[in-house]
Amino acid sequence: MRVLVTGGAGFIGSAVCRHIVQDLGHSVINVDALTYAASLTSLTSIIGSRLYTFERADIRDRVAMDMVLKKHQPDAVMHLAAESHVDRSISGSSIFLETNIMGTATLLEAIRAYRDGLSAKRADAFRMLHISTDEVYGSLGSDGLFTEETPYDPSSPYAASKAASDHLVRAWVRTYGLPCVISNCSNNYGPYHFPEKLIPLTILNAMEGKRLPVYGDGSNIRDWLYVDDHARALVMVLEQGRFGEKYNIGGYSERTNLQVVERICSLMDEMIPKAFPHRDLIELVIDRPGHDYRYAIDASKIETGIGWRPQESFETGITKTVRWYLDNEQWWSPLRKSYSGERLGTLAAAAQ
Repeated sequence: MRVLVTGGAGFIGSAVCRHIVQDLGHSVINVDALTYAASLTSLTSIIGSRLYTFERADIRDRVAMDMVLKKHQPDAVMHLAAESHVDRSISGSSIFLETNIMGTATLLEAIRAYRDGLSAKRADAFRMLHISTDEVYGSLGSDGLFTEETPYDPSSPYAASKAASDHLVRAWVRTYGLPCVISNCSNNYGPYHFPEKLIPLTILNAMEGKRLPVYGDGSNIRDWLYVDDHARALVMVLEQGRFGEKYNIGGYSERTNLQVVERICSLMDEMIPKAFPHRDLIELVIDRPGHDYRYAIDASKIETGIGWRPQESFETGITKTVRWYLDNEQWWSPLRKSYSGERLGTLAAAAQ
């Protein structure tokens, strides 16, 4: 099987590419525009493989998408290319609308034209997976879980742009019969994560003895999903998911943001002890605008219908993650030079 992965140099996309090549032995075509959050060094372990190919291209470019599809003749497409950093969407929403909405629409049309040109047998076997987020559902209170039937209620420009892309995919299924499936995941973490996100930012700041910012009072809750578990789930949904349906993917690992940071501090105390506990570096800062209180996933549909469950608990996953960042400065150091940990996503920045 030849799988075209958009956004394959990103955090989740690179995990998907590595899994497909190293664990499954399938061919991957990685299509990525190489924006700030992408890194080809995340793919070092497979770059030399005959099963891996890279094409630098932007999903907003129809001519480029047509060319890539015609050249590589994939059997399936996994669409992960997106602007995905919530804080950046607050400071500047335009690129999120352009990439996540118009880029998805452009890709869908390119895929539709490509599939129409395939033989009947190949067209019947072709499939697409659109990877989305649980943020499209908005915020939960203290109880309840997001299901596939939860109404959309996005809070941030990022979440709204992903909700729109989900609706586009469903429309292309219903109108054109495009064989697409949608997945909505909880918060990912693990190796190769761009260092402005909570977990890698906390690890790297703690290493350097810098303040560890936590929004508000730290009580916001997220369900944490180890990225390699997510990669496995995505391929299973691609292969087994029913066209036109959605599958929620979660890690069953709810933690408050403060609990996450405190656990990282405890691990840092064990792995690289300082003269003071790392918890002393925690600093509560002004909350993010429109900060959803709680996300939590009901993943029973993918468990019962497809047979996936996460292999990592939060405890095992966060320990692996901290260890990986301590051992892989050569990967994150160049990114740290372009983003040193400054606060993003404030209303003041958005007004400029």
